[in-house]
Amino acid sequence: MKWDEFLHMIDDQPIFEPAMLFAGDARPAEVRRQLSRWVKAGKLYRVRRGLYAVAPPYAKAQPQPFAVAGRFTWPSYVSLQSALAYHGLIPEAVPVVTSVTTRRPGHFDTPLGRYQFRHVKIDYFWGYREFQLEAGQSAFIAEPEKALLDQCYLTSGADSLDYIRELRIDPEGTVVPEKLISFAAKSGSAKLRRFASRFVSWLESERKGRGPE
Repeated sequence: MKWDEFLHMIDDQPIFEPAMLFAGDARPAEVRRQLSRWVKAGKLYRVRRGLYAVAPPYAKAQPQPFAVAGRFTWPSYVSLQSALAYHGLIPEAVPVVTSVTTRRPGHFDTPLGRYQFRHVKIDYFWGYREFQLEAGQSAFIAEPEKALLDQCYLTSGADSLDYIRELRIDPEGTVVPEKLISFAAKSGSAKLRRFASRFVSWLESERKGRGPE
């Protein structure tokens, strides 16, 4: 397979799996050897076993980090501070993309960035939806209320008022108090119910304190 032929086959996909190149008379072993040669030549990135990305300047679109996370481990969705930053609820950029998964937890450094996966039990794996990102890419991301609950769920002592203040959540952000309370009740966790109740009280106090501009 020649490089131009390969670029035509993957079109504008920023990340891909070798299986899509196995059509026709292509021999999988030879395709994998060719991919390895292109990785060594700096034309491709090997993100993990069975997942590649085209390196600059050859890529038509750069892989969006959240989209990469979804291809890295499945099932998973982006959450915690990564989702809070995406929804504009915290002021700082987050250097590590954090997702939750029902599979094993892990932390990975890749040519496309750093990725962390936190484990949750399967009956707590909800509260996310697909969001459209740049360059036609998409990713499953926690809704704002679920991202907050995931942050509490996976952090010791996070149901305290002091911790809520430390989160530096924008009181004028997109959190819907009724939805947060409903999600906490659905979780069946006393800790998350306490967190939701205290967070809503804090949020209402902050919003009243600011008053009209």
